[in-house]
Amino acid sequence: MSEPRLRLDKVERRFRTEAGELPVLRGAELTLNAGEIVALVAPSGTGKSTLLHLAGLLERPDAGEVFIDGKAAGTLGDEARSGLRGRSIGFVYQFHHLLPEFTALENVVLPQMVNGASEQAAAARARELLAGFGLQGREDHRPGRLSGGEQQRVAIARALANRPGLLLADEPTGNLDVATSERVFAQLLEAVRGAGVAALIATHNPDLAARMDRVVTLREGRIVAG
Repeated sequence: MSEPRLRLDKVERRFRTEAGELPVLRGAELTLNAGEIVALVAPSGTGKSTLLHLAGLLERPDAGEVFIDGKAAGTLGDEARSGLRGRSIGFVYQFHHLLPEFTALENVVLPQMVNGASEQAAAARARELLAGFGLQGREDHRPGRLSGGEQQRVAIARALANRPGLLLADEPTGNLDVATSERVFAQLLEAVRGAGVAALIATHNPDLAARMDRVVTLREGRIVAG
């Protein structure tokens, strides 16, 4: 049996404040298998973003371990963690964070070239992804000339460009109107399921959460069934 795409083992995270130490995660545990899409639903301020940052190797836990495809990341140096993150993990945020000086195509090409792909191969992959999101004819537009929904679809294409095994998304449609959110989320689910990617998606929307394979939440710093 293959290793889980993501496994959090008794992960703890604490922050220092003027009032003292603030525990955010207290032994959080989660297993996410290939092809599984899990909704993370929890109130603001309970540690959702912290959990996603730890899962994405953007922060280190104070205790416990994060495993990506069975590989413990806590003991890895910064360069090794960065390489593992670039190869294995895709990120989608509430705000697209596209590079404004580059076109839609270039925004999807760049992370592939950073990961070692040739410009030709990266461009072919980028065009394929953008077409899958209905963005034919928009490839040469910079973000400022795209609608909010189009920008977020480019951001999702960018996140999938390096064929990650794991996708982490923090309110990926939270900045869009209801109708656009529905369309973009449907395309996100279709793309993720089609690629067999494991996905952990934070959302406040119960209707979107219900369309995923299961729902988890954070309660007193631990992950429990939603």
